Amino acid sequence: MNLASILVSLLLLVPQAATEKTSKGDLKITPITHGTLMFEYGGKVIHVDPAQTDLTKYPKADWIFVTDIHGDHFDQKAIDTVKKAGTKIVAPTVVAEKIGAAVMKNGETKDIDGIRVDAIPMYNLKRGPQAGALFHDKGRGNGYIFTFGNKRVLVAGDTECIPEIQQLKNIDIAFLPMNLPYTMPPEEAAACAKDFKPRVLYPYHYGDSNVSVVQGLVGKDIEVRVTPMK
Repeated sequence: MNLASILVSLLLLVPQAATEKTSKGDLKITPITHGTLMFEYGGKVIHVDPAQTDLTKYPKADWIFVTDIHGDHFDQKAIDTVKKAGTKIVAPTVVAEKIGAAVMKNGETKDIDGIRVDAIPMYNLKRGPQAGALFHDKGRGNGYIFTFGNKRVLVAGDTECIPEIQQLKNIDIAFLPMNLPYTMPPEEAAACAKDFKPRVLYPYHYGDSNVSVVQGLVGKDIEVRVTPMK
């Protein structure tokens, strides 16, 4: 095992759940796998992109947010697992029309039980399955910014380093994807983080990418938390 592999193995021992203090109480962040994560705040449970994993051990959702139509983000079986009576689902149009969820479009804002949620674009600038096509077209899917008290958390979705992310301000915690060919490599994601300067960066949706290099690339002012989110 080389040094990079050892470092990744050690980093993956980081506890999955982290608690952040906010001006209105604790925020518990639980990265689960790939693009799937969970927030617990103010007595509410928010699941983001429940998909392709066993979620039976996790608490049921008050809210579910879906970023895109692809099966690693929109998974009806996983959604059904975390749903309960009264669960509300928010999704872009392409998903909402399939499951009757509330629609959010790029640029829209919602208040959910006192939590502000902003939907922002997520898309490819250059990468796609073939010439003239992109894996993710602008306007189809959503990234989300959740405001928990005084803390702003970005879940970027499947995206490259687009201007709408580079220009963000006052992001405390960011989840950025780091896998090729669908999003961007760790080096590009790290450079993107340096543009908008979150306090904490979670690599997610990273597949087999070597995310152990990210801390060195972003510098000491951004804390990198690596968890098993392949």
